Amino acid sequence: MILKNKVLLSFIFLTFLACAQDKNPVNTKHSHEVVVNNLDIPWGFVFLPDGALLINEKDGTIIHFKNGKRTKIQNAPEIYNRGQGGLLDIELHPNYKSNGWIYFTYASSEGSDKGGHTALIRAKLKNMSLVEKEVLYKATPNTTRGQHFGSRIAFDDSGYLYFSIGERGERDVNPQDITKDGGKIYRLNDDGSIPKDNPFVNEPNAKKAIYSYGHRNPQGMTIHPITREIWTHEHGPRGGDEINIIKAGKNYGWPVISYGVNYSGTKFTDLTEKEGMEQPLHYWVPSIAPSGMAFISSDIYGDWKGNLLVGSLKFQYLDLCYIKNGKVTKEERLLDGLGRVRSVEQGPDGYIYVGVENLGIVKLIRK
Repeated sequence: MILKNKVLLSFIFLTFLACAQDKNPVNTKHSHEVVVNNLDIPWGFVFLPDGALLINEKDGTIIHFKNGKRTKIQNAPEIYNRGQGGLLDIELHPNYKSNGWIYFTYASSEGSDKGGHTALIRAKLKNMSLVEKEVLYKATPNTTRGQHFGSRIAFDDSGYLYFSIGERGERDVNPQDITKDGGKIYRLNDDGSIPKDNPFVNEPNAKKAIYSYGHRNPQGMTIHPITREIWTHEHGPRGGDEINIIKAGKNYGWPVISYGVNYSGTKFTDLTEKEGMEQPLHYWVPSIAPSGMAFISSDIYGDWKGNLLVGSLKFQYLDLCYIKNGKVTKEERLLDGLGRVRSVEQGPDGYIYVGVENLGIVKLIRK
């Protein structure tokens, strides 16, 4: 009996290990070049019009990098550096050349409650210092939990600003409640005001900035180069990471529906679909722990053009997702084993640049 139990436990353990492995094949027809080295957690980065890079390190450092020279930007926002929280995404205003606005999301302790929550600010860069800082949104209430701050930023073609905030570990409280922050995609005008046609502006007690809800922890957001739709991805628990196309007022289901289970392997829901809740365009089982997201829209990469890139923190590669008729048809590993991929951007030169933890910013080169 003891022997049988040992065999059974061994089988369960081996099965768990097998299920935990990612089976996507490795694509070897590429290489990379390190552009910026010695970075810890490059959460987000952007290219300035003069070719310089602005890089957010999670610890709160903003780096200006140009021609091999790096400079620390002064007067950065004061961050709440706990768990997954810190200095997060960065994005330029679409008319940056004329107005100079730069947008940041970060974990902030501003407010009367202990802990922190995700905030959005804008500022301008002058003499290597941030000036004219304006807080556009601060989620409440603060909490000392260290997980699920989000956060990514994107602008659409109409100049609306979208940003994500995770549900802060409050699975059963925040994501399905539009009167609470967390587990949402938000939409603002570029000055932080609420668009008059936001889906919940007329709902009593609703957070008027909410654009969609029922999210867990979205750490990827980008605009499709042709359809101009907003694509996001978000972390599931054990399994159930998702890619979604975001639409006004829609409910994306977390935690009522999910393709994942608890980290312990137990279930928190028996439902993978429900009327009134959106299905993901794609989901991962096992979880790859996605972070960073960009479409390839340049001609540099040949037939990779039009496909999607997603960083994997868990398995340490860049996931090339082949898209056909709005579906992910196959996946391949790029930069396999290089490190935890945190951020992905297509540069103004058409090359893909990737932020890799404990390494830096690398340029993807196709052979």
